[in-house]
Amino acid sequence: MRLAFFGDVVGRPGRQAVVDYLPDIRRDLTLDFVIVNAENAAGGFGVTTRIAEEFFAAGADCLTLGDHAWDQREALTYIEREGRLLRPVNYPEAANTPGKGANLFTLGDGRRVGVVQVLGTVFMKLTLDNPFAAADKALDSLPLGTVADAVIVDIHCEATSEKMAMGHFCDGRASLVVGSHTHVPTADHQILPSGTAFLTDAGMCGDYDSVIGMRKEISIERFVTQLPGSRYQPADGEGSLCGVFLETDDATGLAVRIEPIRVGGRLSATLPEMS
Repeated sequence: MRLAFFGDVVGRPGRQAVVDYLPDIRRDLTLDFVIVNAENAAGGFGVTTRIAEEFFAAGADCLTLGDHAWDQREALTYIEREGRLLRPVNYPEAANTPGKGANLFTLGDGRRVGVVQVLGTVFMKLTLDNPFAAADKALDSLPLGTVADAVIVDIHCEATSEKMAMGHFCDGRASLVVGSHTHVPTADHQILPSGTAFLTDAGMCGDYDSVIGMRKEISIERFVTQLPGSRYQPADGEGSLCGVFLETDDATGLAVRIEPIRVGGRLSATLPEMS
């Protein structure tokens, strides 16, 4: 199976990059399933129904969120009727949080893809239930090679150590563990010893002439003055589309190939070659 995950979409440039580039990438790489992290898509904060529908129309099969899941209030109700939109799986059960943090998607040919989204706890403003226990429970419900033909885990967190630990924790039970949230693409894509592909951070879909997608002038002012300053606003230059390509073994669901995807904007273009 051939799949792709694209990192946090930040503001208008990120949305435009998804709309402009995803249809061709999906066709050229003959992708079977596409996941997009959309939690910063609406002006840098959350996602709206309209934006989500644009991404689905462009070729996304599943959207994941993160710590900004509820910044747009309409997401609280939209997620209840849209099973393709996932929030972190480790919200406390007692909270009766709307939506799902894990889901199983059936392709037209009958193959099934499990997607799990989990929020880390190190250096994060939100402190949810233990992400490792939550991931363990979700993976138990989506056993790779039996219930699911591929399983993707989006670990949304600040600390690279927590992301790497999650990769090794899930090794052999997921096709891919990929980090989101920090908006900077890393170069450590690899296949772990038991067959799970891993990337610390897929990077953002947005304007890289910025500070993690936000206008650099505002960020610099805050760092220099140590004052709250102006409200963060997404940078508005040309966006790059950043993500990762995954190919799995049909029999086991484990990874056989992982490569970065970077198209458009200021970053050097990187696209997997067809094999």
